[in-house]
Amino acid sequence: MQNRKTAAAIAVAVAVSLGASACSGSDSDSGGKSGGGNVKADAGLTGIVNATDKKGGTVTYEHTSGPDSLDPGNTYYGWVQNFARLYARSLVTFKPAAGKEGLEVVPDLATGLGKASADAKTWTYTLRKGVKFEDGTEITSKDVKYAVERSNFAPEALSNGPTYFKAYLEGGDKYKGPYKDKSAAGLKSIETPDDSTIVFHLNKPFADMDYLAAFSQTAPIQQKADTGASYVQKMVSSGPYKFSAYDESKGATLVRNPEWDAKTDPIRKALPDKIELKFNVNPTTVDDHLLNDVTTADIAGTGLQSKTQPKVLVKAAEKAKTDNPYAGALQYLALNVNVKPFDNAECRKAVQYAVDKQSMVDSIGGSVKGDPASTVIPPSVAGYKKFDLYPSEGSKGDATKAKEHLTKCGHPGGFKTTLTARSDRPDEVTAATQLQGSLKAIGITAEIKQFPADKYFTDFAGVPNWVHKNNAGMMMMAWGADWPTGFGFLDQIVNGSAIKPSGGTNLMELNDKGINELLVKGIGTVDTTARNATWGEVDQKVMENASVVPLFYRKNLLYRPDSAANVTVTNAYLGMYDYVLMTSTK
Repeated sequence: MQNRKTAAAIAVAVAVSLGASACSGSDSDSGGKSGGGNVKADAGLTGIVNATDKKGGTVTYEHTSGPDSLDPGNTYYGWVQNFARLYARSLVTFKPAAGKEGLEVVPDLATGLGKASADAKTWTYTLRKGVKFEDGTEITSKDVKYAVERSNFAPEALSNGPTYFKAYLEGGDKYKGPYKDKSAAGLKSIETPDDSTIVFHLNKPFADMDYLAAFSQTAPIQQKADTGASYVQKMVSSGPYKFSAYDESKGATLVRNPEWDAKTDPIRKALPDKIELKFNVNPTTVDDHLLNDVTTADIAGTGLQSKTQPKVLVKAAEKAKTDNPYAGALQYLALNVNVKPFDNAECRKAVQYAVDKQSMVDSIGGSVKGDPASTVIPPSVAGYKKFDLYPSEGSKGDATKAKEHLTKCGHPGGFKTTLTARSDRPDEVTAATQLQGSLKAIGITAEIKQFPADKYFTDFAGVPNWVHKNNAGMMMMAWGADWPTGFGFLDQIVNGSAIKPSGGTNLMELNDKGINELLVKGIGTVDTTARNATWGEVDQKVMENASVVPLFYRKNLLYRPDSAANVTVTNAYLGMYDYVLMTSTK
């Protein structure tokens, strides 16, 4: 146990650095709770704006497309992880609080954080008694065990979520999942000695276990209610809200769950009476609804569109309603190492030098949208190391060096390829178009193909067979930390074990032995300083490989309408607003 730190302690350490960088240069409130009058821009970065304890009202969220899934065991979207806390209680979660406190991991379904063995390979959680599903059944450790089994080991039905449990649980590489495994015992490395205790036996040390336990994959699921991929149509709530309506193309309505007991839930106040979630709303319409106080928040949390920004930034009264946090996220270009000619590192390096990052940032709205990037890990994430392997003056690109590397890779005149982007993310399409121009200047012709965000990973960019068949060597990508450490940022985008038949997020299909081994070494290191240093090493190796082209460290220009209450930015969920706290005066 010597030199070990709990995940909560690690989170606090990360919070210190993140809080400082996220608020630098901003006209922030001094912290604490903020009432109605004289609220300044960026007040939501460190305080709670329009604070209230009043129950009632309807919160309305809109999204330009939809989720990968609202099923807590079948999602990887950051906004769903944030939103799901209203109907799916995980073992632990991030504290709904302003500023640095929001990065603290706190008990949720469990009575405390995980109790680890000295080698960080065995983790034990104790569940609260008296917590019930919406049907009145008391939640047990077996429901949590089943939830983890279905979410990680049934890719034939649930392919969207991360694969950490599968990679780190003993026997995870052989277990076929609950839909194929007919034994009552299930995966033996998840023990449930009684209804209140769950024990995870890992195949290697995992110092970030409490962060993993905060994923919605640990939210309990009743085996009798599970219908696989169609479970999302009729989910059984463990939180303060339950679904009264759900339509895959239109959205969902959540109402109070009468079986939720505030006495068993120390972190949720559950103020709104109803929550409306609307899908497939035009991006410009979402912005208009925000500015006209029709909608409480854009639930994606990616901020106003570049066309809308001037409407709020030039008016003092409107700018005062904005928050501009760093998202702890990177916009980047993925170069698939198994698609020609990007199987040649010199071709990948040519693209590294060709990109005009500053012009790209300018094209989507300037500094309120981000800063040119040179690393995979953003500066606000623990493990960041500052370096630039492909420098250019003013981040404007270096065409001469790009052409040198094209010659080295056997394509002095350039080549043709496909570049994918998400059609309902206008800024991403704009960035892709600007990139297309930079590439054309050195002889690379990139045909842009656009796809909706909710199908981008499941049907297109995240499906290796589709990628190879369509010569999609270049894919626009944005990524935020699964949790605010280097491992939480890197693992699912650069680890070879994260490559999947569909729903994949390692779009480069990067499977480098040295990188894989460093990731294992780092997460098994219990000393925080040494562990964070390893993440910088991994970052540098990925950049030496040249399959990731960092474009810009993302910022979001968020807008809070007058009726939005208890508004605060949570850096635990990519700099969006905290949906557990949010309510409405309407």
